Amino acid sequence: MTLINTQCRLAARPVGLPKPSDWEISDEPAGSLADGEFLVRVEYLSVDPAMRTWMNAGRSYVPPVEIGEVMRAGGIGRVIDSRHPDFAAGDDVYGVFGVQRYALSDGVGVNAVDTTLAPAPVQLGALGISGLTAYFGLLDVGRPQPGQTVVVSGAAGSVGSIAGQIARINGCRAIGIAGGEDKCRWLVEELGFDAAIDYKAGDLRKQLKTHAPNGIDVFFDNVGGDVLEAALSRLARGARVVLCGAVSQYNAAGELRGLGNYMQLLVARASMTGFVIFDYADRYGEGVAQLANWLRSGELHSREQVVHGDVGDFPDVLLALFRGDNTGKLVLALDSGS
Repeated sequence: MTLINTQCRLAARPVGLPKPSDWEISDEPAGSLADGEFLVRVEYLSVDPAMRTWMNAGRSYVPPVEIGEVMRAGGIGRVIDSRHPDFAAGDDVYGVFGVQRYALSDGVGVNAVDTTLAPAPVQLGALGISGLTAYFGLLDVGRPQPGQTVVVSGAAGSVGSIAGQIARINGCRAIGIAGGEDKCRWLVEELGFDAAIDYKAGDLRKQLKTHAPNGIDVFFDNVGGDVLEAALSRLARGARVVLCGAVSQYNAAGELRGLGNYMQLLVARASMTGFVIFDYADRYGEGVAQLANWLRSGELHSREQVVHGDVGDFPDVLLALFRGDNTGKLVLALDSGS
């Protein structure tokens, strides 16, 4: 029996928000195995804001997805056939398999995952790249000290929600910036943030002054744009700004807008550092172990928003990130019948 592989390919470079014509959903045979390869049935796909940047041409921290290629995505699936000595049928594995039902792999960059310890969505979120990004970005780049004030933008997302909790665990005052009363309530009442700021309520600078009267010691930024400018105006002396992402800018039709008040870094004797999680690949084990310990102890809470569908649903699920529809980690679960 020939397996049919449904794939989501990039059909055009988006201008602004991706639209249906920027994608091509196609079916083709899953392919046959060569020696040293195995076939994975992809079951869960990680849906992340950074995907939008991968669709653009030009220099970045990873090569762009080329026109006609399967859209890049991390995922968890099950090996269903193998001619590889290190992977057997029935193994659950993580890899950058792409937005498709089946993926052929030679094992490079693929790791076994134990879904008996935590469900696959948690392995993609708090124990995956999202959690690791929060862990190393905050602790290694932000270097927070007990008693300091840590402000996290995009705090209700997969990375920000973990970063703020790590700040709290390390004895800091954790303040989250998110959109809407429900998200802000979740940050404070369920995740233990000391305060949450609803940027949709207006006058972000005034709200930052209220909740961080002595300034911001660490700003963990996932948003960029106006939110980053507002935070720079409230930096404490010696502050560290961690540039993790800029979701407000990813769908800009033109060039990204620069900062008008970057001299606040000089005034505050502060630093602003770009951060990419892949630079910490040799320390992933350390981060996962600590994150898992915090999850087991109840000090850290994870939340996964799992959308069930098929490969053809990916374009709309991706847009949910930019509509602000998600809370926590967004995952597309590929139903078995798709």
